[in-house]
Amino acid sequence: MTWIQHYTPIFDSLLASALLAALPLFVLFGLLGWAGVKAHIAALAALLTTLLVSLVFYGMPAPLALSGALYGAAYGLFPIGWIVVSALFLYDVTVYSGTFEVVKDSVAHLADDRRIQALLVAFSFGAFLEGGAGFGAPVAISAAMLIGLGFKPLKAASLSLIGNTAPVAFGSLGTPIIALAAVTGLPIEQLSAAVGRQLPLFSLIVPFWLVWVMVGFRAMFEVWPACLVAGATFALIQFLVSNFHGPWIVDIASALISMGALLVLLRFWHPRTTWRFEGEAAGSGRNLPPATSRQRVRAWIPWILLSVFVFLWGLPSIKSGLDHAFALASIRWEVPLLHGAVFRNVPIVETPKPEDAVFVFNWLSATGTSLLLAGILSGILLGLSPRTIAAVFFGTIKKVRVSLLTIAAMLGLGFSIRYGGLDATLGLAFAATGGLFPFFSPLIGWLGVALTGSDTSSNVLFGNLQQITAKAVGVSPLLAAAANSSGGVMGKMINAQSIVVAGAATEQQGQEGAILRSVFWHSLVLACLVGIVVLIQGYLLPWMMPVL
Repeated sequence: MTWIQHYTPIFDSLLASALLAALPLFVLFGLLGWAGVKAHIAALAALLTTLLVSLVFYGMPAPLALSGALYGAAYGLFPIGWIVVSALFLYDVTVYSGTFEVVKDSVAHLADDRRIQALLVAFSFGAFLEGGAGFGAPVAISAAMLIGLGFKPLKAASLSLIGNTAPVAFGSLGTPIIALAAVTGLPIEQLSAAVGRQLPLFSLIVPFWLVWVMVGFRAMFEVWPACLVAGATFALIQFLVSNFHGPWIVDIASALISMGALLVLLRFWHPRTTWRFEGEAAGSGRNLPPATSRQRVRAWIPWILLSVFVFLWGLPSIKSGLDHAFALASIRWEVPLLHGAVFRNVPIVETPKPEDAVFVFNWLSATGTSLLLAGILSGILLGLSPRTIAAVFFGTIKKVRVSLLTIAAMLGLGFSIRYGGLDATLGLAFAATGGLFPFFSPLIGWLGVALTGSDTSSNVLFGNLQQITAKAVGVSPLLAAAANSSGGVMGKMINAQSIVVAGAATEQQGQEGAILRSVFWHSLVLACLVGIVVLIQGYLLPWMMPVL
């Protein structure tokens, strides 16, 4: 059984079809963001809506539609759910052992000011994790760390989501750019350079934006040197590495320099006033007597191990070696009925092309496994017994079981939209804007990430559409392809996967709607600002793009 997608099922009208394709999103965001319905119920309602639209209007065969939804649910549990469980397990190990109090105290000694702590954890450290792992790990770990430092749950979730934007295009050792080059046929070096000439401006802006969201403009202005140093150093290294080396270590290098520069600044400068949460006493972040150097090193062992394991597991040579370690290290299943049965159609692709549907259970090389091993080894080094470590692990699973269900439902929804062709209809609607296409080009990427939860998936989904449309309207295909990735990063903070991960990490199951509302308009405004930058680059400053 095969099926070719059709993108204008309503009277061959792109506008009418786009409104229909957007119906599941209206259901999801309406129920989740404004009606206060629990996330898993909202996701299931939107999934049902997608299946009905796909079956009744798009003509998708029922077996393919159901298979797509189940494939998405499985992907939600692995690798996404696996990352969430493992990241929170490591955090729970540090809490159970008592060492997180020392970590908290160490950060407080670096900076009592909550604004500086947010910059260090949500922006710089989160970017480092994005560079090595991605797939939800930065949000989960950053949010959990902020909670441990005393941030309110909603604030910790929203700050982690906003901070995890500018680094996303080069996340997981450049995977989104690598995928974009593969699907478009454009040179990877030029794509890396093009994105590196769009995102650094936003890498500079995001630290200011982050602190502004947290405390307001006046209190943000008090720490402008810290925001400037964190953002400017990140932006500069992001530009240099992406343009003169490639996409692979952009985030890791930028994050390390950003953290180092911020720590150096704090040796010579401190804000005029120390900002704390309402009702928080002075010095309340320092709950312990001064720790010895040995105690501090011991307390930071889990986070050092996390960084090392995440970095190693992100290296292609290590990942490939683990996948081939033995026969069952990586298992690939072609999804029954679905694999090769759904065909992408013109103009999304130049000729009809079958969509792969292969579930990869690479349990040894998965990012979640690196986090799990870091957690287990940390527990052993911190003196916990195997029985205690196991109890902590199963306690973590119990804590996030509802979130795992929600993630499965959300990914089932995303995959159903993709295989049904609804996402392509929405992308074509944006692409039909003529001369304004450069402005809407990043919004296509934003939509793709909001739907799929991944800049990589968005690039695979819309990368070819971007360059086809760019040639038709007379702008650089390199500009449009890069804009898909640059705009996509702003959709990362509102995609369902990130929202649920943030809710799980901050133990706000059932409050995903509040998290979504706290970041939605920031996501949209930042995506529109990317659109303005791309519009200027397309018509006023075309020399900014590399020459093909």
